[in-house]
Amino acid sequence: MNLVIDIGNTRTKFSVFNHGEEMISVPVEELLPSHIEILLKEYPSIEKAIISSVKDYSPALKELLQKKLKKFIELGEHTPLPIENCYKSKETLGKDRLAGVVGAFHLYPENNVLVIDAGTAITYDLVDENRQYLGGTISPGLEMRFKALNQFTGRLPLVERNENFNKLFGQTTEEAILGGVQNGLVFETDKVIDRFKEFYKNLYVIITGGNANFFDKKLKNSFFVHFNLIAIGLNRILEYNGEI
Repeated sequence: MNLVIDIGNTRTKFSVFNHGEEMISVPVEELLPSHIEILLKEYPSIEKAIISSVKDYSPALKELLQKKLKKFIELGEHTPLPIENCYKSKETLGKDRLAGVVGAFHLYPENNVLVIDAGTAITYDLVDENRQYLGGTISPGLEMRFKALNQFTGRLPLVERNENFNKLFGQTTEEAILGGVQNGLVFETDKVIDRFKEFYKNLYVIITGGNANFFDKKLKNSFFVHFNLIAIGLNRILEYNGEI
């Protein structure tokens, strides 16, 4: 069994895989060594683990994983991958982005795949049919856009997302913000997909991340939702490092 840990900007999730199948997935505010101790007692067959983190985490957690398991990988710029990483500044590349494209290629091998991760930020990353991760773009996420309008202006209120808002424009300030933020993100995402399709034919589109459901029935382009894409990618990287 494998343990994969994804520490993001706003949430942490750990998952247990058995023969490539995700058995459990648990979100926590902060992953503590005590969580791992309990998990290893419940799943004593766990022998390998990988951790991806976009920020610093407890050294005690790393020490525990190294001590208890036969193999532990901390995903970094020098970690061997089942795809070719063509990103030029590998040291600054978000580990979640890297895991996402590995997961995408694992699910749709030998295809061009655009991965859209809708979280704190929204990222668009491309892995092509030749097993090459070519790079991507980073844009403000949904909540970040709402907060920016509130924090960088004098009087605009902080508005929360509204799944039921479907107007082209607003007739109140709150509606105007909803229209600008939510419609703007939909227009942006559809246009990004359109542009990628101009250069990469037969493009598969995967959306993941905490705001993936936001795009349901809003985009004109077709897409697949995989909430566990990062975990799938991390597990594939862990397995790959056991194969080489």
